[in-house]
Amino acid sequence: MSDEVLLFEGLKVLDVGSWIAGPVAATMLADRGAEVLKIEVPEDGDGYRNWAMLPFTPTADTNYAWAMDARNKRSLALNLKSDEGMEILHRLIRECDIYITNQPLPLRRELKLSYDDISSLNERMIYASLTPYGEEGPDRDNEAFDLVAYWNRSGMMDHLRHPGVEPIQALPGMGDHPTAVAMYAAIVTALMQRERTGKGTKVHTSLLANGVWSASCMVQAQLAQADFSTVPPQILTSALYETSDDRLIQLNMIRTDEGFDRLLVAMDAFELLADERFSTLESRLLHAEELTQKLRDIFRAKTLDEWIAILRDEHEVPIEPVARFSDLPTDDHLTLNKMITPPVDDVGIDFIVNDPVNVNGLARVGATRAPEIGEHTDEVLAELGFDKSTIKSMHDKGIVGCHQP
Repeated sequence: MSDEVLLFEGLKVLDVGSWIAGPVAATMLADRGAEVLKIEVPEDGDGYRNWAMLPFTPTADTNYAWAMDARNKRSLALNLKSDEGMEILHRLIRECDIYITNQPLPLRRELKLSYDDISSLNERMIYASLTPYGEEGPDRDNEAFDLVAYWNRSGMMDHLRHPGVEPIQALPGMGDHPTAVAMYAAIVTALMQRERTGKGTKVHTSLLANGVWSASCMVQAQLAQADFSTVPPQILTSALYETSDDRLIQLNMIRTDEGFDRLLVAMDAFELLADERFSTLESRLLHAEELTQKLRDIFRAKTLDEWIAILRDEHEVPIEPVARFSDLPTDDHLTLNKMITPPVDDVGIDFIVNDPVNVNGLARVGATRAPEIGEHTDEVLAELGFDKSTIKSMHDKGIVGCHQP
């Protein structure tokens, strides 16, 4: 690490948001050395703190979601509905480089925390705004999580299902985390602009914009008035095949006649190779359902590990098992490529998921323990010049709060 640098060391970031998409952009900056201060509501804090404890989420002994997404930050519990609390925030704004928020637009207007309200406090500040549906339009004030604005409104929820089957909900955070990367990209772009102009600016993105971008091949097809009536059949290499131990195998990367023939040879399915009905691509398509069923019968005769050893390891046929989350901790690619890494603090978890942005020669600080609500309140206030008696008075008045062990 001696030849690597923390790119954003000394950069001051205010995380004035909640849940995932906005705050995780701040986490990405913190991972690369930025000083991130999370502003939270006293006592309650960020609602995302409680997500992993809800009855419908996977259970664990640690608050795994908070440990991942709130790492490397300090927390100041601040009552923004008090004049004194707002004055403290204004002082922090005057000194910050980046202000990140996903507060609903009506709340920002109420608190006078829109870009136009606070940009005069710090002309070098980059104001990063995350919304569900965008900065303009009739739905701009609506609140929504990613499973609504990213997954549903983009069209993906309706499209990604088999005919006649009800759509499924998105995985938690499935749209939030990619959206955070987009927000990070906007912030870094604005930092480059500031290097050239000396002035800050406003950057913004939305869950809907990132959902449309994720589904852009299909969205662009719709914009081109393409015909969507043809549904790709779940046959041959487009089908999934079940093994004897109830695992699934994917054949999508077998894309040529030669590759399909190698598959049949590796499976000892010489009778299928010799069958004229399956001798060419055209004839295979004519008899696709029958051939698919025969392949299903063969695949069910062995376990997944047996097929991997035969097909992928011995014959180099590009098959892939349909991965389960339980496979990932032992997938060497995740650790070798630092997609997951050990935290530097004892957080009760062996590995923490990293964001996907990698730059040679730039270090990451490693995951430290995510803060308790207002854990650093007194520390931050002291840095701003408040003495102990004044800080105590602020606590007594409910202007600030802190975690009580």
